[in-house]
Amino acid sequence: MSTKVTNEQLGKPPSFLSQSYIFNGMVFTSGSVGSDSEGKYSSDVVEQTHQAIKNLEEVLIASGSSLKDVMKVLLFITNREDAAKINEVYTSYFPHKPARSCVMVQFPNADIKVELECVATVSK
Repeated sequence: MSTKVTNEQLGKPPSFLSQSYIFNGMVFTSGSVGSDSEGKYSSDVVEQTHQAIKNLEEVLIASGSSLKDVMKVLLFITNREDAAKINEVYTSYFPHKPARSCVMVQFPNADIKVELECVATVSK
């Protein structure tokens, strides 16, 4: 049996997705982007990466997990020139180095520079 989890503090997700699902002691998240509580994006990729990871963390906490429980990350970026800056921020939150893939994409919303989704264990 799976459990759908939504953290309302991050705003209601679009009708076509769920923030996360818990199944067999694992949390599967949708992508988290770097928007603030008002839905705005910083133009700075470092600030946006910090915010995206903080938003992901809020989804994990609501799901009974945490960043330290992350086992796999899928990272989406829009500009390869930003990779070093993104990686610097990323490694400060994930010192345990979970498995990771990184893909360069073009988002429908041009303000988005980075998005992360993950699989984590439930720690509660």
